[in-house]
Amino acid sequence: MNEWIDRESKVMAQTYARYPVVFVKGEGTTLIDDAGKTYTDFLSGIAVCNLGHAHPKVAEALAEQAKTLCHVSNLFYTQPQVELAEWLTERCFADRLFLCNSGAEANEAAIKLARKYFHDKGEERHRIISMTRSFHGRTMATLSATGQDKIKEGFTPLLPGFEHVTFNSMEALEEIMDESVCAVLVEPLQGEGGVCAPDDGYLEDLRALCDHYGSLLIFDEIQTGMGRTGKLFAHQHTTVAPDIMTLAKALGNGLPIGAMLATDKVMASFGKGAHGSTFGGTPLVTAAALAVVRCFDEENVVEKGAEVGAYFKEALEALQGKHTLVKDVRGMGLLLGMEIDGDGADVVKKCLEKGQVINAVQGNTLRFVPPLTITKPEIDALIVVLDEIFMEMHVDS
Repeated sequence: MNEWIDRESKVMAQTYARYPVVFVKGEGTTLIDDAGKTYTDFLSGIAVCNLGHAHPKVAEALAEQAKTLCHVSNLFYTQPQVELAEWLTERCFADRLFLCNSGAEANEAAIKLARKYFHDKGEERHRIISMTRSFHGRTMATLSATGQDKIKEGFTPLLPGFEHVTFNSMEALEEIMDESVCAVLVEPLQGEGGVCAPDDGYLEDLRALCDHYGSLLIFDEIQTGMGRTGKLFAHQHTTVAPDIMTLAKALGNGLPIGAMLATDKVMASFGKGAHGSTFGGTPLVTAAALAVVRCFDEENVVEKGAEVGAYFKEALEALQGKHTLVKDVRGMGLLLGMEIDGDGADVVKKCLEKGQVINAVQGNTLRFVPPLTITKPEIDALIVVLDEIFMEMHVDS
């Protein structure tokens, strides 16, 4: 056994089913383990490192800020925080944002804000409806909002006021929707749920239904945001804007940062003392995030990711045409899924052995979320590996 793996097994909580690899370095789309083996990263820290690893501009901004000011608490103003907030709000529906440390915290903030909004209006609304197979986090509130029973086992009783309906079914939502609903919480494209995209018009219908009952619409863009689907935010593929949106993952390209954004009207309920975070939006992480978003502008990251994402999807669809065990290819931009007739974990392990890092969700869906800087030759190399693995699986069956 690898020394580091052995040492980890003695001191860390065993909450992760880790692969037997110890990564020590990353550069661009490449990862390097402690034995010097290289891998092409089609996971990017689960849709986090959209600029790839060790991006020089992000690293420089982080180093310079670390030498200047890391933390003073949110009792004071800091410049990178303001600049980041300006960049984000200028590019979406939102007027204001709250900064925190993770996606789960961003969703916690969104849930609290939605309930506080109606409390301030004197309305007794607390019901929050989310979708089956959704994933919103592992805190008690976000776990309650998540629509996957397997990750809730052992943590009951969960928080009251959360209900779930079938994703992509307006009929199911209409059956339980009324004036007591505080908010509808939805991912514009489900990632952990199996890379499931909604039908055309679904998000528009959600907006109309929420407007009809006076409920808030919350988009969880933690995985889909920051260029992942070919637009800066996934909902921008439509004409719909939410009342609240959450971000995290790729916002810091690996640094722990989350954001909850909302309109002036809704965010007014987060007045002085209503919510807070000791480490939310420190000068260190906001300086890094600011470098990330500036790279998006300077290097046309979103546009290039959209182009290569279309190429990637076509290549995966070609594999589907060649192998009967490939049941479906779905997704947008560089959030792509391939459903197979077989165990996804086995394919993930075989890919890892061949120097390709991917993962599987919902048991049989391979998920591909590489850096937005992935190249067509790197995609071609992965397709060759998948083709070989699928042929072996066909022979074995």
